[in-house]
Amino acid sequence: VRLLESGGGSVQSGGSLRLSCVVSGYTIRGYCMGWFRQAPGKEREGVAILNTDDWTTYADSVKGRFTISKDNDKNTLYLEMNSLTPEDTAMYYCAAEPIRCDDPMDRAEYNHWGQGTQVTVSS
Repeated sequence: VRLLESGGGSVQSGGSLRLSCVVSGYTIRGYCMGWFRQAPGKEREGVAILNTDDWTTYADSVKGRFTISKDNDKNTLYLEMNSLTPEDTAMYYCAAEPIRCDDPMDRAEYNHWGQGTQVTVSS
């Protein structure tokens, strides 16, 4: 089981990025999958989750700006990020769990993680 993130980078405030997480070793159908982020000196926090029934959950700080989606045929999870602010600067991680998540924003729910991709937003 491997999760490989890409798409991070440096953008100016107000810009956009699209993160991708390519999964190998299992099919993402039926998995609870999500994006977390961790800024320096802060705990890893949930950003956007796509649960097994395709129910989405977003952190309040990103609602209306970020969109999580997946392509089952490509076995890939995405995070479209718009109207980025410096507060969005962090390492972004893809996470997966082969059952429905009862508490999707709890990082303890997930056993599979990618290595992360850095997002830096300058003012």
